[in-house]
Amino acid sequence: MKDLDYNKIMVPNISGRYVTYDHINDFLNSLPDTFKVDVVGESVRKEPITCVTFGNGPNKILMWSQMHGNESTTTKAVIDLFSLLSNDAGDVSHISRSCTLKIIPILNPDGARDYTRFNANEVDLNRDAQNLSQPESLVLKKVFDDFKPNYCFNLHDQRTIFNVGETNKPATVSFLAPAFDQERNNSPSRMLSMQLIAAMNEEMQKEIPGQVGRYDDGFNANCVGDAFQMRETPTVLFESGHYPDDYNRNKTRALIFKSILKAIHVISKNSINDYTVTQYLSIPENGKQFVDILVINPDYKENKITKTKIVPIHYKEVLQNGEILFEPQVHVFDKVPNEIFGHKTLNCNDENDILYLKQNGLMHLL
Repeated sequence: MKDLDYNKIMVPNISGRYVTYDHINDFLNSLPDTFKVDVVGESVRKEPITCVTFGNGPNKILMWSQMHGNESTTTKAVIDLFSLLSNDAGDVSHISRSCTLKIIPILNPDGARDYTRFNANEVDLNRDAQNLSQPESLVLKKVFDDFKPNYCFNLHDQRTIFNVGETNKPATVSFLAPAFDQERNNSPSRMLSMQLIAAMNEEMQKEIPGQVGRYDDGFNANCVGDAFQMRETPTVLFESGHYPDDYNRNKTRALIFKSILKAIHVISKNSINDYTVTQYLSIPENGKQFVDILVINPDYKENKITKTKIVPIHYKEVLQNGEILFEPQVHVFDKVPNEIFGHKTLNCNDENDILYLKQNGLMHLL
């Protein structure tokens, strides 16, 4: 991986936060014969759901992205993975011989089109693992049952609120080995998930030291990762988070791509036992202490007087004319943390910061 030139692999015409099948179909249809591209089902609105298969090795890895339609960073990362695998040389040949990859780039096409977490029936597919009430849930279950994977990668985005532990570093990438029972015990499959994450964390620490978090492992049998872990299939949750000044998540896209590739290499080379559960447990848990903009000293003389010493501002992502706009609004914490961090901090005692607030239409929030 150290010789990998990501800039030559990344697919530049698939970009931004808004990604639907309209954006990726031409690329998928242009893949060489080493890939098998199949329609494996339909969404609520009858939009086709595509699955891409690569390789014919014994290590079977199933991945799916955009289970939540507004979480597209990992979709772009798997598109970049396809780009790499299109180059039939070196480690790519080894991957094709040792692994079979089966990847659903967008599981929730309707949610992707509407840029929402939910499907067209307003159901969260990641809470439908037991009821299987939605066509998209049934598609994933059938692919899982037919393929019988050795590993599953559940690919998501996470909000900008997350920090690593109690530090002021953003959780740019987070991982989780989902629980399989209420007590969050370990099992052989869960421990393999942990070891695989330890390998990816080792790689990520070279790129973003201190910016890898461990997602909350509270058990919920309705979540797909937990449900697959209950079936003794090692499952890893990937969460693409915020990197400073990267709201389009281009940096995070590259990091997720490299994490997935590292995991595939570890599986293909059977080196998972080089990594330990203890290494996984050393990854700090995510906190929820970030806001997009933290305004301090907001008692600015031209604005209404506020009794608070800070104003936390969070961006709401809004789809408009095929683009995602970031609309600022005052953030309300579920539980106010002891310390709040801002991806950007503005001081109302600073004339330049006041100018920024005015130019960006933020004064009314103070």
